[in-house]
Amino acid sequence: MRVLFMGTPGFAVRPLERLCDEGYDVIGVFTQPDKPRNRGMKVSFSPVKEVAVARGIEVFQPMSLRDSSVQDTIRRLNCDVIAVVAYGKLLPTEILEIPRLGCINIHASLLPKYRGAAPIQWAVLSGETETGVTSMYMAEELDAGDIIFYKSLLIGDDETSGQLHDRLGELGAELLVETLDAISRGSAVRIPQNQSEATFAPPLSKKYSPIDWTETALNIKCKVRGLNPWPVATAEINGTVYKIFSVDIGNKTENLGNPGEILTTGPQGIEIACADATVIIKELQAPGGKRMTAGEYLRGHVL
Repeated sequence: MRVLFMGTPGFAVRPLERLCDEGYDVIGVFTQPDKPRNRGMKVSFSPVKEVAVARGIEVFQPMSLRDSSVQDTIRRLNCDVIAVVAYGKLLPTEILEIPRLGCINIHASLLPKYRGAAPIQWAVLSGETETGVTSMYMAEELDAGDIIFYKSLLIGDDETSGQLHDRLGELGAELLVETLDAISRGSAVRIPQNQSEATFAPPLSKKYSPIDWTETALNIKCKVRGLNPWPVATAEINGTVYKIFSVDIGNKTENLGNPGEILTTGPQGIEIACADATVIIKELQAPGGKRMTAGEYLRGHVL
């Protein structure tokens, strides 16, 4: 089976590696154009391009898929199927119709829940206890195509989006291989999505970071977990805005004081009142400082 792979970020790395390791004929990789990344803003390859180059796979980085010359290139590649994993661009109808076995996508949610750019983070932010990956035939509408297979897993009580991302990447790699195998044998099913059950996972930004202490302790903990590693939850304490990486829920539920009020500080962390209980900040970062436990920070600072 001749597979044209499309993907960009780290989530797509394991699926691409797994295709190569399983002996699929990956005849090309489409990925987003090189751009400045990380703190130094040095122009660099996407994670998927790094893998493709290392494995000697031809790489394509078009600015737009609606360019007729790009579509002609895909026709010349003569792929049987296009496999898309977090590519970052919608495929127009002209491309969806090219491969004889269709275009498939691996999405990091149990569709139709959490369509869109940040399904992993929004599952954690929303307090879900289960999520997974879905393989589907692609349609022009975002993440709305017919479902082929699911794989699910439980979300840990303290699991961050970053940790869940890595586990789902491995699960997505397994699902991609199973899906392509079913397609090659002609046994892949098509299950239309229930559009009325669709929810959406829009891109994240720093506007979501500030903690609202009038919310419940569970909601605040989900926020901290969901925004880790980016954009990271923040809390203003005594006029200073801290990044908050980890919290626990305290046992106190009565005589809490006002939401946002510091109740105790010590080696166990910084205990702050919220709507229904307390939240104990376990790990934080002060402006210009290093990430550290709250206990370590309090040894040199008084709140």
